[in-house]
Amino acid sequence: MFEIFTRTHFSAGHHLRDYPGNCEKPHGHNWKVEVTVRTDELDELGMAVDFRVLKKAVAEVIATLDHCDLNEHEKFRDKNPSSENIAVYIFEEIKKKFAGTNCRPVRVSIRETDNCGVVYSE
Repeated sequence: MFEIFTRTHFSAGHHLRDYPGNCEKPHGHNWKVEVTVRTDELDELGMAVDFRVLKKAVAEVIATLDHCDLNEHEKFRDKNPSSENIAVYIFEEIKKKFAGTNCRPVRVSIRETDNCGVVYSE
């Protein structure tokens, strides 16, 4: 089994509705993201997945989040754009992009700051 990952980041604003503290006010983060996919097979070139393919898929998902008000994003209009919900969103979108291939996402890590973050996996 092979696990392949890529790291990236995005900047966006948000606020947590009904949160009893400062995070209820609009603010922003420079989120750091790591996406890991898994496969049991190598292709004819001896690769689990081309890094360019993984980076492109992740970049397309991240582009939907970068430099926006996450509360206005269609996926977060009815739920808080918490790091947890953002991680689930990224995971689900990556899962769609790799459907029908031998790769599947295994985890998405999100860090709001260098010291705080969340890891999501199914």
